[in-house]
Amino acid sequence: MGEPTTTKRQLLRAGAALAAAAIFSSAARAADGGAAGASAIDSSPLDARLLPGFRVEKVPTSGATLHSVIGGSGPPLLLIHGAPLTHLSWFRVAPELAKRFTVVAPDLRGYGDSSKPEDGENHINYSKRTMARDKIELMKHFGFDRFAVVGHDRGGRVAHRLALDHPQAVSRMAVIDIVPTHYLYTHVTRAFVDAYFHWFLYIRPAPFPERILNGDVEGNFGRGAPPELREEYLRVYRNPANVHGMCEDYRASAGIDMQFDEADLDRKIACPLHVLWARDGAMGRMYDVLGIWKERGTTVTGAAMPGGHNFQETHPQETLAQLLPFLS
Repeated sequence: MGEPTTTKRQLLRAGAALAAAAIFSSAARAADGGAAGASAIDSSPLDARLLPGFRVEKVPTSGATLHSVIGGSGPPLLLIHGAPLTHLSWFRVAPELAKRFTVVAPDLRGYGDSSKPEDGENHINYSKRTMARDKIELMKHFGFDRFAVVGHDRGGRVAHRLALDHPQAVSRMAVIDIVPTHYLYTHVTRAFVDAYFHWFLYIRPAPFPERILNGDVEGNFGRGAPPELREEYLRVYRNPANVHGMCEDYRASAGIDMQFDEADLDRKIACPLHVLWARDGAMGRMYDVLGIWKERGTTVTGAAMPGGHNFQETHPQETLAQLLPFLS
């Protein structure tokens, strides 16, 4: 998720202070009750307008149904979005990528118009391991056993787990504007908490963060989105099930995902990895992004990018200039 707006910072600062200590205790308790299914109206009309030539499919996996688009021709390429976004966050780069690749872009479980499974014990149904399995099954549905993957924000964390759990399936991987989750949660600084305070808020037990977010949907979602997507993101997050699904993603990251990551600290990403980060963003200011990822992969390259956290939306040509040579 990108850097918070000033209004959001003011709204949530009080909750952040209480939540920061929770990362060092047990993971947030199971959320109250199950979330409802996806919205009655989905993004299909906007998919047709912003992603011409792509088709929409609702793809069942072992534990979810993923709203997905597929388009183009050539080697398979999986695009995984971040928070609080959807697959449409790729709309300014996906059509160009589809000229060289068969592009698949789903909504993560719990997001957009994908289904919202029950939380599961210790939030297992929103763990990156479970989300990675979704992606394996999604790509198999389209006939692909091996593919390249690009993940932004939360999607990069899913891609990381995908490369560790299913190395035979991932040919190349790019991550956008993240540092590994385990590193962040084991190197907590004042600067990190200040820039990413929502990480500590969203892991609190339901319905505490959900109530805050649902209380001001227009103030909390879509403010920095491209004009084509603002109303879409508001539509998505007016559904409380999407707010809950997003929080479950964060709760899993702070708990069960940390257990999985700790067990795999000696394992490295085997495929070529290309790391892109916002030069003037929080990650770029606070961390040696490329250096940290070089500790997690065997063949790692990278570049600082213009723009903020969602530079695939704001600087699509520069993003394509990095992705196309690497993926090809």
